[in-house]
Formats: sequence, structure tokens, C-alpha cells
Amino acid sequence: MDIESVLARFRLDRRDLEATLATLFERRIDDADVYVEHVESEGLVLDEGLVKKGARAIHQGFGVRAVIGDKTGYAHADVIDRESLVEAARAARTIASESQGGGAVALDKRGGGHDLYPIGAEGDPLARDLGDKLALLEAIDKRARAYDPRITQVQASFASERKLVLVATADGRLVVDVRPLSRLSVSCIAVDAARGRRQSAGSGGGGRWEFPVFFEAEGDLARWQRWTDEAARRAVLLLEAIDAPAGTMDVVLGPGWPGILLHEAVGHGLEGDFNRRQTSAFTGMVGKQVASPLVTVVDDGTIATRRGSLNVDDEGTPSTRNVLIEGGVLKGYLQDRMNARLMGAEATGSGRRESYAHMPLPRMTNTFMLAGQDDPEEIIKGVKRGIYAVAFGGGQVDITSGRFTFSGSEAYLIEDGKVTAPVRGATFIGNGPEVLKRVVAVGHDLQLDQGIGTCGKAGQSVPVGVGLPTVRVNDLTIGGVNAGARS
Repeated sequence: MDIESVLARFRLDRRDLEATLATLFERRIDDADVYVEHVESEGLVLDEGLVKKGARAIHQGFGVRAVIGDKTGYAHADVIDRESLVEAARAARTIASESQGGGAVALDKRGGGHDLYPIGAEGDPLARDLGDKLALLEAIDKRARAYDPRITQVQASFASERKLVLVATADGRLVVDVRPLSRLSVSCIAVDAARGRRQSAGSGGGGRWEFPVFFEAEGDLARWQRWTDEAARRAVLLLEAIDAPAGTMDVVLGPGWPGILLHEAVGHGLEGDFNRRQTSAFTGMVGKQVASPLVTVVDDGTIATRRGSLNVDDEGTPSTRNVLIEGGVLKGYLQDRMNARLMGAEATGSGRRESYAHMPLPRMTNTFMLAGQDDPEEIIKGVKRGIYAVAFGGGQVDITSGRFTFSGSEAYLIEDGKVTAPVRGATFIGNGPEVLKRVVAVGHDLQLDQGIGTCGKAGQSVPVGVGLPTVRVNDLTIGGVNAGARS
């Protein structure tokens, strides 16, 4: 949508935004912006063949920010008009500073954003008939149950939203972005009544996609079919899994979703605010060797249709491709405008917020390790005894120390260079910076995840992407099911 039609939709004009910014600059401040948002969302859940939830919602609002030094004043409301904007500007300005200043801002059309997720009216998931989505979920339920008689429960859900964003900044930029986002999720429970075992597993994917993309083929199956089979397969597989061993051993991380470990254990430590406050394990390490020379880490918000991609960030800065670690050397941090200014750096298009009710923070978009030159099969063959981790579940990370703990949702033993028995209860424990130094092999098979990632920070959640090639890490601590029995 063009800027004038978006303004008209919010019943605003440029003068309203210019008056708001002028109010902010009646006193001395270092930066300011106005963020306006309109979100339409829909969710449909099929549980045990029955529609358990169907919801459609619309919400909108604005936030006004004033920044001086490292202090931020922020005010927001869900009523969008000139009076509310100016009142919020006064509140934000007062919170940020009481010193005197003055100035005015003339808005223009500069912005230079991308066009990463064009969606036509026919492909818009929100515009599709509810019956089309219900038919998809019913097909998932039927396919999952047919996969194996031990699949006893199936839940399938489809969620989509369209977020319209307008940002006016202190340097005169006025930009808009229309952000589609959809996700399909499948969860299965498998039961082996004879042995008293019950296991659950999930799969799914999505992105800033048109609805037909969920039906496109990946290999010889449609996306939704592959994800359904994956959820059912994992649930059944876990019925046969043995208890994970405990101890220090070599670990091979599979391609794709295991990149969540990189995101959590390393990526957060490379965000600008933690490093400005000197609370990250990577503080002061720019230009220094922080990882194996095999390791190059990128955060790229410019990949078309990806879940974590953005035409512009939530401060109006175009998204970019940021090389964070190159050949093991730390190159820089992810920056929003405030932290970039305070650190004497450039903003990297990383200022993100959950909604108009939240202040922007430096955040990741799509974070992944670049491919290496090793053959994935040879990487596994080189391991005498270890763990092959295909997928991860939840985890915890301490940004200051870099310590992390992750649970494996699909993992296998490696014995004499071969992948053997599936294991359950594997917990991966380590230190992010130290793990990077223990990378001894990087495969040529980089994959990005299927589009399921959501990142939490300071109470805010935003969609993200992760990725990884096959990677071998030596001497990682594994906490298994029998960890407490070890002497």
C-alpha cells in the first residue's frame, strides 16, 4: 500500500505526524519516532477431529517514543487521532527529559525498504474461505492417523495475520510495511498400550506466504503432507527410543532447526543492548577470534518470504544482511537506532517490537551459520561415540555467562561412525562462546528452518528464522535420563 492510502486508513495526514514530532522536539531529545499499527489475525484449531477454536481479531494502536541518552520515554494508546498522538508525545517527552530544546520535522517518502513478501488478494490467507482452511486441517488429521495405528490423538492448527505498519522518524522518514504471516502446526500423540508408553511430537512451518504455498511440493510430497508425516513419525519413533546417555561426548547437529541452539546460545549475546551494557559474553570482542575459523554467522532480514524477514524494521530502517562472525572473528553486533548511536555504530535494521504497546529492542531476524565444505556423511563417520541431534525443544540461556541448556526432541546415538538407536531425554549443556571454538567440521548442507520460530526477549515475542548446516562440536556435556545415577 502507498503512504497516502495508509494515512487515510488511519484517518491521519502528514500534518498530524509532523505535529506529533514537533511536540516531542519542544524539548531537547536525541531521537524520536511514531509507530502506528493495524493487525488482523485469525486462528483455527482442529483437535480430535473437532473444531476446538476459531477466532478472528482486529486491533490497532500507536506508540510514541522520545529518547535522550540511554533513557526512553514511551507512550501508547489504541485510539488513533491527532489529539491522542500529541498527548502521547507530551507524555513520552516528559518521561525522557525535562531539558529545553526545540525543532520541527518535515516528513517525506524516503525509506528505501524492500519488497520481500508480495501477496496478491487471491493468495492472502486471511482472505481465503474458512472452509479451505478447515479442509486442510481435516486432511492433516486423516493423514496423521493413517500413518500408524499407534497415533491416537492429532491436533492441527492454522494461524495467519496481516500487520500494517507505519513509522515516522525524527530524521524525516515516513515508511509503511504490510506484513503477512502464516503458520501451520501439527501435533501427534502415539501410544503403545502394551508397554505403557505415550509420546508426543510436533512439526509444522510457515512464513510470509500465500496460502497455496502450503500445498506446494517439497520433494514428492506437499509441504503440509511432509510436516504431517514428520510429526507422526517422531511420535512413533519416541516410543522405541532408549534413555539418552550422560557424559561428555562429541555431538553432530543436523541441518535446519538445530540452528535454534545458535540463535539462543550465541545470537542473543550479539545484540547491541547487552554489549552496550557490558552484560554479554561477547562484550568488547569485536575484531577478536571468538569461534573456530570454520564458523561464519549471519543474521539476514532480507530473505524473501522468510518468517523472520522484514522490508523495514519497526524503527523504519531497511532490513540488512549482517555478518556477525566471519571465519571465527567477531565483526559486529545487531543494532537498533538508540544502541547504535550510543556505541558509535550504524543501525543494522534490527529494531523490533512485538506491537505498538512495546518499545523497540535490537533483535534477530533470520540467524544462521554459513555452509562449510565437509560432507555430512563423513562428519558422522568421524565420530566414535556421540549424539546426532536432529531437532531441539525448549532451552535456557544466560546471556552474561553464555551458559545454555537445551532439550533434544529428536536425537540418536552415534556408534562407530553410524547413526543407531533413537534416544529420549537428551539435554545439551554448554557455553555458547566455548561451543563455537569446539566446532571441528561444518557441512555443505545449510538449511533454514521450516518457519516455526518465535523469539522471546524482555517480555516481547517476535517471529524469527534459524538455520544451520551439519556441524560437529567436540566435548559437549550431555545430561541424559540416567544423569543422576552417574558417579
